[in-house]
Amino acid sequence: MSDTTTTDTLDQLCVNTIRTLSMDAVQKANSGHPGLPMGAADIAYVLWTRFLKHSPANPSWPNRDRFVLSGGHGSMLVYSLLHLTGYDLSLEDLMNFRQWDSRTPGHPEHGLTPGVETTTGPLGQGLANGVGMAIAERFLAETFNRPDYPIVDNYTYAIVTDGDLMEGISHEAASLAGHLGLGKLIYLYDDNHISIDGPTELTYTEDRCARFEAYGWHVQQVDGHHREAIARAIRSAQAETNHPSLIACRTHIAYGSPNKQDTAASHGAPLGEEEIRLTKQNLGWPSDAQFYIPDEVLAHFRQAVSRGEELEKEWGALFDRYSAEYPDLAVTWKQVWSGELPSGWEEALPSYAPDDGSVATRSVSGQVLNAIGSTLPTLLGGSADLSPSNNTELKEYPWLQTGEFGGRNIHFGVREHAMGSIMNGLALYGAVIPYGGTFLVFSDYMRPAIRLAALMELPVIYVFTHDSVALGEDGPTHQPIEHLPSLRAMPNLVVLRPGDATETVEAWRVALERHEGPVALLLTRQKLPVLDRSVLPPAEGVRRGAYVLADSEGTPDVILLASGSELEVTLAARQQLAEQGVKARVVSMPSWELFEQQPPEYRDEVLPPEVSARLAVEMAAPAGWERYVGLQGDVVGINRFGASAPYEVLLEQFGFTAENVALRALAVVDRTRR
Repeated sequence: MSDTTTTDTLDQLCVNTIRTLSMDAVQKANSGHPGLPMGAADIAYVLWTRFLKHSPANPSWPNRDRFVLSGGHGSMLVYSLLHLTGYDLSLEDLMNFRQWDSRTPGHPEHGLTPGVETTTGPLGQGLANGVGMAIAERFLAETFNRPDYPIVDNYTYAIVTDGDLMEGISHEAASLAGHLGLGKLIYLYDDNHISIDGPTELTYTEDRCARFEAYGWHVQQVDGHHREAIARAIRSAQAETNHPSLIACRTHIAYGSPNKQDTAASHGAPLGEEEIRLTKQNLGWPSDAQFYIPDEVLAHFRQAVSRGEELEKEWGALFDRYSAEYPDLAVTWKQVWSGELPSGWEEALPSYAPDDGSVATRSVSGQVLNAIGSTLPTLLGGSADLSPSNNTELKEYPWLQTGEFGGRNIHFGVREHAMGSIMNGLALYGAVIPYGGTFLVFSDYMRPAIRLAALMELPVIYVFTHDSVALGEDGPTHQPIEHLPSLRAMPNLVVLRPGDATETVEAWRVALERHEGPVALLLTRQKLPVLDRSVLPPAEGVRRGAYVLADSEGTPDVILLASGSELEVTLAARQQLAEQGVKARVVSMPSWELFEQQPPEYRDEVLPPEVSARLAVEMAAPAGWERYVGLQGDVVGINRFGASAPYEVLLEQFGFTAENVALRALAVVDRTRR
């Protein structure tokens, strides 16, 4: 037998091992998607064994290639590869697919399974994450690389599906990737012509390759089961340095299944025991063997361990020489990868006093960004075409563009959904502190990406301005009502709505120091007075989510709770109540999530259980406030859409005046005294 024949036979054994492991795991779980891993096995095998630069012994090695399985429903493909190539994922883990407390859940989860770069499930998210990873690679390469020292030099690969390309986010993300010319971004398109409902031609008949060519991508088409053709296409994609690449691989879903290949029946359900038996016979596999891995297959795949260790060793030696020649850069490199903030950033934060005049919290946010920009070298972000309104530009730094990847500002364009997911990709890559801005009402476009950032516990910062009906004349289409409570409902997302300039500075401090999840800053369009901290407590209470801003002597008759711009109105209402002999406490409550993390003693100190007269004041749907105001309390909120008018008129019409707040507070006091 010739060497070529031997190699071909081993390759086929390896590919069929991926297929059979995948179909066995799905069948054992009686749940899952066998078709994708069976059809994409050739693509994945070529990529992982011939091209992917990774180190199974150290999944977090900074200079590894990133691999994203965007069609996360085909998760057994990546689980099989991770086990076979020597990651800390056992055969027992594969057998426990989709079970309680398993490390092999139905869709890949970053942080749970070693080697999984991102959480994919909602289609299109992984595709857009990869764009963020590729931007991070180019930005960090421009920032840290020096001649003869390419310490940042990796590709971002993904396997994407018909479903990924159908989702709208793929259009946004691919358009931006093409514009930026991300030459180290290579996507393998599993073009199998099948979706859950049936053939993709039911709904999906555009020329996908022409579409990506129009975006500025380098596009190739190959037989997705011809391994040498796949390898040639990847090499060609690597040679194309000025454009991202799409390789359309024509594959057959559930490849090898006599009765379910090329059918929707194999997409999202087990093949069935009889069909698996027939498929294994068709593939020349022992029909009664489950989770079978031939010894020569495992030995071949496990070469990835020693190969990865050697790659990492070579990179380590390169970094040692780099450190000797560029010691300051090396120190900065280690610091940004550790996630620790450098010294000096807190000292750079601006301060404010009442004589500074009124200022919108969105403006303060922009001032904070520009004050700390030079102290945080990998702070990187922008806006969805709203930079002047969101105040998200780092004015001393250029815009990140083709040929200027060291820029610190990103023009995301009118692409909120892609922006959210690209920020996730930036955070997932590592070392980068990503932020992005838009109007709060448009957070709706970003919700899937925000949810995944919260699920993955990514340190992403959202700058949401124009946070209430007080944005004024643009009217109800732009005035958020339900957005604040709906964001609060999302687990692991910290929502911060500061009430003046000093609280905004503290909100940014919280956002930068939080490493275990995203933070949403909700900021005003209208100007607000700077509260006098020589009379009122310091704004550092923001870090605890809520604090007593103004108090009465003795036990208060009523507690007034507010966030954001409503603090000003609530403080004025407190004064009116005092003139009527009613003692009121004002509690600033910028973050429910942070408040809930405080010890019960502190929460009871701020909101004494014995004071049942409570009134919350917030320009949003009142949902959720009942947990703090109780059955006898009340909420001055908004239960309808807004209107187009100057914001002063809107505040009066919706009852956000000191007079109305005081009247509502009196009614609560009267009710609780009966």
